[in-house]
Amino acid sequence: MWIKLATLGPIGHLPKAPGTWGSLAATLLAPFTFIPLSFPLKILVLVIIFFLGAYSASLAEKSYNYKDPGCVIIDELLGQWVTFLTLTQRTWFTLLVGFFLFRAFDILKPFPIRKSEQWLKNGFGIMIDDLLAGIYAGLCLFIIIRIT
Repeated sequence: MWIKLATLGPIGHLPKAPGTWGSLAATLLAPFTFIPLSFPLKILVLVIIFFLGAYSASLAEKSYNYKDPGCVIIDELLGQWVTFLTLTQRTWFTLLVGFFLFRAFDILKPFPIRKSEQWLKNGFGIMIDDLLAGIYAGLCLFIIIRIT
């Protein structure tokens, strides 16, 4: 069960770019499961995902005997939803921009995102860099929405 959570079921096992598939799944789910929630409830959901994700990612690392296996994509769900934290509108434009912003920050890993992977051990290290990438992407999305 925990490994399936870490890989978001079969999504983490899709060929090529499992992180992108995970972000896409999170983006498609967000308008129905995350964005409609109140702000305090969104924070609670993100905290739960962070801790359950860290636990399941740690178990997946042990199971696969590999540090940060590519099929572990629960961190993409967290980061993508952090990107959408302040969204109240569910337009395809904001979802698409948020998706691309998060993917860019997750792939490029500007300071201190790349270093953050070493701040915490095991699954927490897997989760923290996507949390920070989501914060960067969310701030950019917030600014874009305000100026458009």
